[in-house]
Amino acid sequence: MGQYQSAQLRRYNPDAIASYYRYRPWLAWGRILTIIWSFAGFIISLKWDEWQNLEEQNKSKRATQLRELLTRLGPTFIKVGQALSTRPDLIRKDFLEELVKLQDQLPPFDNDLAYRIIEAELNRPVQEAFSELSPQPVAAASLGQVYRGRLVSGEEVAVKVQRPNLRPILTKDLYLMRWAAAWLAPWLPLNLGHDLTLIVDEFGTKLFEEIDYINEGRNAEKFAHNFRDDPSVKVPSIYWRYTNSRVLTLEWINGYKLTDTQSIRAAGLDPEDIIKIGVTSGLQQLLEHGFFHADPHPGNLFAMPDGRMAYIDFGMMDQLEETTKETLVDALVHLVNKDYSDLAADFVKLGFLTPNTNICPIVPALESVLGNAIGKNVGDFNFKTITDEFSELMYEYPFRVPAKFALIIRSLVTQEGIALSLNPNFKIVEVGYPYIARRLLTGESPELRRRLLNVLFKDSKFQWQRLENLIAIARTDGSFDVLPTAQMGLQFLLSEEGKFLRQQLVLALTEDDRLHTEEVQRLWNLVKDDLQPNRLFNVAIGFLTELSREGAAAIIPRATSFMTFGGNSAPNQN
Repeated sequence: MGQYQSAQLRRYNPDAIASYYRYRPWLAWGRILTIIWSFAGFIISLKWDEWQNLEEQNKSKRATQLRELLTRLGPTFIKVGQALSTRPDLIRKDFLEELVKLQDQLPPFDNDLAYRIIEAELNRPVQEAFSELSPQPVAAASLGQVYRGRLVSGEEVAVKVQRPNLRPILTKDLYLMRWAAAWLAPWLPLNLGHDLTLIVDEFGTKLFEEIDYINEGRNAEKFAHNFRDDPSVKVPSIYWRYTNSRVLTLEWINGYKLTDTQSIRAAGLDPEDIIKIGVTSGLQQLLEHGFFHADPHPGNLFAMPDGRMAYIDFGMMDQLEETTKETLVDALVHLVNKDYSDLAADFVKLGFLTPNTNICPIVPALESVLGNAIGKNVGDFNFKTITDEFSELMYEYPFRVPAKFALIIRSLVTQEGIALSLNPNFKIVEVGYPYIARRLLTGESPELRRRLLNVLFKDSKFQWQRLENLIAIARTDGSFDVLPTAQMGLQFLLSEEGKFLRQQLVLALTEDDRLHTEEVQRLWNLVKDDLQPNRLFNVAIGFLTELSREGAAAIIPRATSFMTFGGNSAPNQN
């Protein structure tokens, strides 16, 4: 494998890698010594500062030292540093600010070598493909660097070129990381190390996918298809004639990094609008499409002058199963509604707890820890607080983080961190929960309608307060309109599918041997400002027309069959 088989290894295969190095350990010895020596020097520096009481004075120096250390160790460790740069719950603030520079402030590799890679991959001279190509890269990242150019046909493009000799380097580092994870796991508190090798495997799988630029191009097109009807999200086009596994040519995006608030405001854009697009599109990826951007750091997200938000770099993506998406919606609703027993059951379904776990003692622990994290007001909810508080539970109860969810958590915390950089008072629930509430109330699919029923009914009793909360929160979203939602709800109630809900609502209005007029009055007070008489009249006319059409559609076939029958039988009567 090294320069050998690993250069041909197209997909990450931990068993194949391990079997190769198991019989050739000397190939990894030099790398092990380099890594140990590098980190030993850094740890000794930290301890020296501690002994000499120089921690505060040297903290900036040590942060720079860590960034330079990871850069020297190469692409795999740079990717680890990038992942850590999005985790303020794990990394000191001074280190965090320095590690952020790993996202797009890395030294480029030799320019002539990059040009040679372009020509070899595209099988043509640079001048035949591009009328212009910047003499130096405009950005350098861990796995490649980007040039700004123009195709001979005139389109302005970004040309991404992969660093040379990547596969052998990544293969060796991932082997050593996996070996270290297996060795460290038993020493970690309780089961925190349970999935450590699986997390390394997930990381390795994503890294190998990320260095296949054809895969990245396909990911970009799938992502663009998912957001084809969303005018607020921009995805660059891929130019396949000028793309191969190590060279990717895509549409050039003019925009401002989401962390560059000064330029965003100077362009006449409102950072709040950009935040809303980012959070809503992030939730859509997880809860609607199931195909999500697993690396949404500030270098990959741009605010465009026309107010759209652009995503770039689709190397690290992941796909969620339908059941996982549905359970995530359930978990978020149960969390905000503080249904901790149902939330514990959601954790079992999602793989955070094993199916044979006794959840009875876990429910009060969830209530204690997550109740404090959310606070009395749902507006206090944020993912960073949840991950901070949740990490405490990991020490006392048999929780584990499934490998796939390490990417989801990273994605959510990163997006929230970007939003906080634009607005320090940002609360993700102000955008996120109205989106979820709106989706539940509009119920575009049978699955979502079932989810709404699960929210509104608990122990066979209608939860009036929850419906009030859902409507109140959904109305904080400017795009939410109560009237079409009410219209859809009425159509659903009168449908065959809504038969069960009709029965339940009648019971709800009269349960506990009383007529629930107070609850109905509260709901009316909540929505009456949106239900103006002229709008109600127009909707009523439209609704009756629709019913008339459906009625006519049902009657016409019968009338036609009757006429046909009458026409066919007439001769026999004569």
